[in-house]
Amino acid sequence: QALLVESGGGLVQAGGSLRLHCTASSNIKYIKSMGWYRQAPGNQRELVATITDGGSAKYADSVKGRFTISRDSGENAVYLQMNNLKPEDTAGYYCKAGVSYVSDEQDYWGQGTKVTVAS
Repeated sequence: QALLVESGGGLVQAGGSLRLHCTASSNIKYIKSMGWYRQAPGNQRELVATITDGGSAKYADSVKGRFTISRDSGENAVYLQMNNLKPEDTAGYYCKAGVSYVSDEQDYWGQGTKVTVAS
């Protein structure tokens, strides 16, 4: 069983919308932050958006005003609402959970969900 499970990717026309879901296993405790990263062919994995347990969100410049990250801490879930999608948004999107408790810190990653935006 995967510790982080993503869903919501797919094929969409430019200007359309998708909503990505990521749910962390209950086996993962003390999640401080969750986020989304993406990796397009030939590119490095890059930050898309993150959100802390306090609700502080951070976005890549390329998605500001178009994407919104939200978190449901009760379900260990994070969502990414993607509006006005562009072809350059095409990538594999990966969910990340950052765990921190006292001196123990660790990151967990999902397997990714594919987003394809047609021009």
